[in-house]
Amino acid sequence: MYLAGMSDAKLIMFDNRLKKVKRILGKQARLQGISCYRLYDRDLPEFPLIIDIYGEDVLVTEYRSNHRLTDEEYEEWLTDSLDTIRHVLEKTPEQVHLKERKRKENRRDQYLKTADKKFFFEVLEGGLRFEVNLTDYLDTGLFIDHRITREMVRRQSSGKRVLNLFCYTGSFSVYAAAGGASHVVSADLSNTYLDWARRNMALNGFGGDQFEFVRADVLQWLPSLNTESFDIIILDPPTFSNSKAMEDILDIQLMHAQLINTCIEKLKAGGVLYFSTNARKFEMDSGAIRGNVQDITTTTIPFDFKGKLLRWCYLITKLAG
Repeated sequence: MYLAGMSDAKLIMFDNRLKKVKRILGKQARLQGISCYRLYDRDLPEFPLIIDIYGEDVLVTEYRSNHRLTDEEYEEWLTDSLDTIRHVLEKTPEQVHLKERKRKENRRDQYLKTADKKFFFEVLEGGLRFEVNLTDYLDTGLFIDHRITREMVRRQSSGKRVLNLFCYTGSFSVYAAAGGASHVVSADLSNTYLDWARRNMALNGFGGDQFEFVRADVLQWLPSLNTESFDIIILDPPTFSNSKAMEDILDIQLMHAQLINTCIEKLKAGGVLYFSTNARKFEMDSGAIRGNVQDITTTTIPFDFKGKLLRWCYLITKLAG
């Protein structure tokens, strides 16, 4: 893409687009009681930005590789873009956070910090409280595209044993606890994210021995669990990981059937597995899965991601017998 400097006409076009999506999506968010949502996702080719709302703050994600600008042209474009965003959304400079992401992240660095501002704050989703950080990590701590999936887990969790694999900051665990789960196990390789998950649980008043946090290489740890010991499992792994802390390289396209079937072994009869992946060219090998596979991708896409969300989601039920 080539942007040869921003004309007033292009900035006006961006201004008008932001006002439109603010009016339409902002109204839907208010009606649904949602404080974290996607406002803009590269709607205009001249402004290849992603703009997410987190309460009173705004995260602007910019993919630098989308441009063929000189450094001077890029800085002018970015300054004009951020000024327009702050003006339309009525935000101070401190409320708008800029994050630059590479087109392809090195998954070995998935747990590393990108900054060290330590600016954590709380947001609400589904009546629950979550801690987010818009500056220091590759992701914010709350994947807002899965709010419908989390609500599905909450509705099914009463009296159930729930296992959250690759749990990240534990948002699914919080929803399961809020739904009345009898036991919730949250597993991840990162102590940083497990501590974050503990804080999220504590923010919502969930504590006690029924809520476990396990630091583990999931690929190695999962087979060691007792069979038929959980009612619900959440499996949302990275697309690819070659972390030094893992014994094996994770490639979800190559390994998904084996990983899913291992999860199914740990489910009680009639238990369910929520499996999600961001692998863009993912193909589910349904014939190799020892359970009933239902594609729920469309039904779990929120209003603010319609037509733009590139991820897959499946509900897999363990059959009796």
